[in-house]
Amino acid sequence: MAKPSSKPQAKPGSAANSAIRQQRRIQRQVAQADKKPTKEKSGAMQAGARRYPEPPFKKQHQPKPGSEAVLDPAPMYDAPYYKGSGKLEGKVAVITGGDSGIGRSVAVLFAREGADVAILHLGEAGDAKVTRQAVEAEGRRCLVIPGDVRDAGFCRKAVAEVIKTFGKLDVLVNNAAFQVHSARFEDLSEEHFDTTLKTNLYGYFHMSRAALAHMSVGGAIVNSGSVTGLMGSEALIDYAMTKGGIHAFTRSLAAHLVPRGIRVNAVAPGPVWTPLNPSDKTAEDVATFGAQTPMKRPAQPEEIAPAYVFLASPHCSSYITGEILPIIGGY
Repeated sequence: MAKPSSKPQAKPGSAANSAIRQQRRIQRQVAQADKKPTKEKSGAMQAGARRYPEPPFKKQHQPKPGSEAVLDPAPMYDAPYYKGSGKLEGKVAVITGGDSGIGRSVAVLFAREGADVAILHLGEAGDAKVTRQAVEAEGRRCLVIPGDVRDAGFCRKAVAEVIKTFGKLDVLVNNAAFQVHSARFEDLSEEHFDTTLKTNLYGYFHMSRAALAHMSVGGAIVNSGSVTGLMGSEALIDYAMTKGGIHAFTRSLAAHLVPRGIRVNAVAPGPVWTPLNPSDKTAEDVATFGAQTPMKRPAQPEEIAPAYVFLASPHCSSYITGEILPIIGGY
């Protein structure tokens, strides 16, 4: 057995000693910096053209399907600093769930970009009237059609009415959705589950089928996905499942329609201040809605709508199809 060496251990050379001193000097500098009080703003991030509301909000809850007119504060949808430039000039667009929230803001910006718009809604006549007036104020025509996108017959009739009124169809925005949380999975009833799937998946399927009969090269479908479809949601299992399905539907239909020159993409928003959530969450949860995002606030509809313009316009996204665009306030 070899005896341990009796030679003294070699001492670090001058280069090693220099590196050690350097590391310790950096360590002392960082330790001193850590003692300084932070000057970073602790509130919500504000990076837009105007200041947006941030939690805490008024505690409030609404019966389904929800009304934008009574939401406090009122959602910001009109994007006064957004300048149109003809990105959708001469186009005709159909927007489901177009009476309020993201759908309303998309309708306004589409009109500002030169499109005539048809909005479909379930039964929120008051909200739909405001949206129609906002579209017409942009100098474009607006057709309002009430009905249930779960019904394939309604979807076909709605598209037929659009063709009769405007003569064509260029852009479909699938946006109508049903969302109600369920704290315990065992309490998620079959009726609840079925309503979510029929609205969020069948509705997109029925509208896409009806619209594609009239769309041609250059057409675009933009679907509303969700951050829940990317990350899941413990209290929105059914809703998150449908949104994940919408993302897969988007990519699959996009591949299918490439030979026909029709693009299909999706926007996946995070929390957005619309009637959808106060008609789902408890009043206490609504008060802190969006506070969990890195930006510490929900988006306003006008912060999401430009993404729909981008994906609908052949001037902006002619080489983009099958993509999911997350707008979630930071990861």
